[in-house]
Amino acid sequence: MRIYSATDVGQKRKMNQDYVFASADPVGNLPNLFVVADGMGGHNAGDYASSHAVGIVVEEIREDADFNPVKVIRHAIESANTEIITQAQKDEKLRGMGTTMVAATIVGHYAYVANVGDSRLYVAGEQIQQITKDHSLVQEMVRMGELNAEEARNHPDKNIITRAVGAEDKVEPDFFTVELQEGEIVLMCSDGLTNMLEDEEIRMIISGARDLVEKAESLVEAANANGGRDNISVILIEPCA
Repeated sequence: MRIYSATDVGQKRKMNQDYVFASADPVGNLPNLFVVADGMGGHNAGDYASSHAVGIVVEEIREDADFNPVKVIRHAIESANTEIITQAQKDEKLRGMGTTMVAATIVGHYAYVANVGDSRLYVAGEQIQQITKDHSLVQEMVRMGELNAEEARNHPDKNIITRAVGAEDKVEPDFFTVELQEGEIVLMCSDGLTNMLEDEEIRMIISGARDLVEKAESLVEAANANGGRDNISVILIEPCA
């Protein structure tokens, strides 16, 4: 397995509220672990929410005695949700904070994926497929047939998310299991990438660059070249290398 992660503040923001964790080595009973979180909240709250939530997830997974990856990740995200709410209630400066989260572990040829919010996981090969489904107002409208993909991309409310870690007492991650084929690459990212690049542009960059380092850095560069309106974070995983 080969992995590479990158995060960048972008062109418009002064602070990076994204946080990434990538380990090809075991974390607790999981053989590997990858997480991207995109925090929200004023001042330092978004930065704190993403980094603290990921830290809780990693620690909970290290201590979990279960071997079922879905149960392990679900429990960790629920614990992070409780902790973020608790901290927000204690400190006025952290009030209203929250974070998106996409987490994955790869067991054999299968990826087990959880997401809350609009950070995404893709599988890229000859085609590119978005595995996660955004928890956002605009994507709900797309699913209901009220908007098409192009209208959604340019909608003024596209950044309004409907689920986040720390937003409500109970968090509901969605889970996906995907069988990986040889030669495919897993991409996890914050919306700072996907708001700046079309899926096909992402696929072409991934397929055109030589190695994971060049692929990741080229994705970040392209997002910045297109405006870089938000923080940009990517994790690339080559499972069958």
